[in-house]
Amino acid sequence: MFENYTVITLYFGVLVVLGWLAARRIRNMSDFVVGGKRLGFWVAAFSAQATGESAWLLLGVTGMGAMVGFSAYWIVVGEVIGVALAWFLMAPRFKRLTDQYESMTIIDYLVSRFRSSTQTLRVISAISLCFFVLIYISAQIDATGSAFASFLDWNYLVGAIVGFMVVAAYCIAGGFLAAAWTDMFQGSVMLLCLVMLPVVAYLSLSNSDAIYAGLQAIDPGLVSIWGVGGFTLINVCLAVGMSAIGLGFLGSPQVFARLIAIRSTDQINRGKWVAVLFTVLVDFCAVSIGILGRYLFTEAGVQPDAVLGNGAQNVLPEMVEYTFPPWIVGLYVAAVLAAIMSTVSSLLVMAAGSLTHDIYERLFNPGLGDAAAARLCRTATLAMAALALSLAITISVLSPERTIFWFVIFGWSGIAATFCPMIILSLFWSRFTERAAIASMVTGFSMTIISKFVLQELQVAGPYFAALETMPPSFLFALLVGWVVSLAWPSESLQTQYRADLDELTLRVASLEHDSGGQSPE
Repeated sequence: MFENYTVITLYFGVLVVLGWLAARRIRNMSDFVVGGKRLGFWVAAFSAQATGESAWLLLGVTGMGAMVGFSAYWIVVGEVIGVALAWFLMAPRFKRLTDQYESMTIIDYLVSRFRSSTQTLRVISAISLCFFVLIYISAQIDATGSAFASFLDWNYLVGAIVGFMVVAAYCIAGGFLAAAWTDMFQGSVMLLCLVMLPVVAYLSLSNSDAIYAGLQAIDPGLVSIWGVGGFTLINVCLAVGMSAIGLGFLGSPQVFARLIAIRSTDQINRGKWVAVLFTVLVDFCAVSIGILGRYLFTEAGVQPDAVLGNGAQNVLPEMVEYTFPPWIVGLYVAAVLAAIMSTVSSLLVMAAGSLTHDIYERLFNPGLGDAAAARLCRTATLAMAALALSLAITISVLSPERTIFWFVIFGWSGIAATFCPMIILSLFWSRFTERAAIASMVTGFSMTIISKFVLQELQVAGPYFAALETMPPSFLFALLVGWVVSLAWPSESLQTQYRADLDELTLRVASLEHDSGGQSPE
């Protein structure tokens, strides 16, 4: 146990040092919210992916692998496709437009893209963002308490509070830069631990060739990509639901904030390969850990929940204790905390920046100075963290049977369905209007709640909506509403202005390429 606490103390020490170093670079609001737009591709790619994965990856996805077996690899397929589309297709145009509009937040981009004459879009965007961010952060704090309880036998409440205090401290000190630097460090820890565990566990098995047969003996559905029962409508819905998780990378503010902050499109061209490779490795290994755990710790007729906890989310701690000597356990506690804190820190800074910059400064105090804005942003960061901690504790009392996987997915789906369809249409369809953007946001927001609490309770269709989860119907409805409203209430002037923006971008890129001798412009 001494070794575990030593590793965790060192880990927390690195976070605090990085937060202190980042704090020394904070001079204004831009530094606090987007790191002065100076991120390199390694930091941006690791930060974006570490933020997007969270505790859901180490505790939730590993648990899902143990619960359903090979069909959990649909998560990997969906996430890799989503990350690739975001970085290869969306990121270059988004980066150039946010630089042209001088945007600090994704809401700044939206307001500039639609030439908003009122504050309606800004207010609805900020409120929607903060609502689901609060749920998402509370899920991560909940996972912190569970991680300390699983690995170190701490009281859940004590673990949640300790995690909250550490992440709040370095976020308040260093803002976005602290979040990005610590994400790079924490993403490296996650990558190392997730790749190392299944490889070492597999090599340590004396009968590794018998894994497939062993899983088949436990439950034939574990070795089918369609799950128990094979190719059925309910299993297709499950596969679609798991694959659709990757849609959240196509414009979620916490991920695309890294694209605003990255130094240039040239850095995006380098970082896209890092982002995709990171996603392939960590997702594939997380599912594989769960599958190996199901093989090692259960047998035919034994439900994984009975051995590996609710949603099998204790499979990672069990695998670590089975595979490694005790002094390594502390490294895996750090890995779980890394997954949690990388997400919490990014979401906290983003939500605080939205409250301060998009609401207070723009609506109530346009003359707010940079130093005062940065101080206010720190206060908002602390307030959001405290609210999330309170929500996490409340939900732990009211819903003791919750699973980290689905708790996180609800918050992730809400953010994605609210923002991603709107971001996609705003980038690639010049006829998309502000009225349609607002309608799309409201639809995505409300459909996430309706899908979770109404559609999934229907007597006949409910099980199929439950298998799909909230992302596919919410995302699709938001996309369709945005398209229909744009056609019903078009704006020729906005269409002309956006095409002019794109023409200006094309000319600027061509000029930079000419000046650099045909090389990709910085």
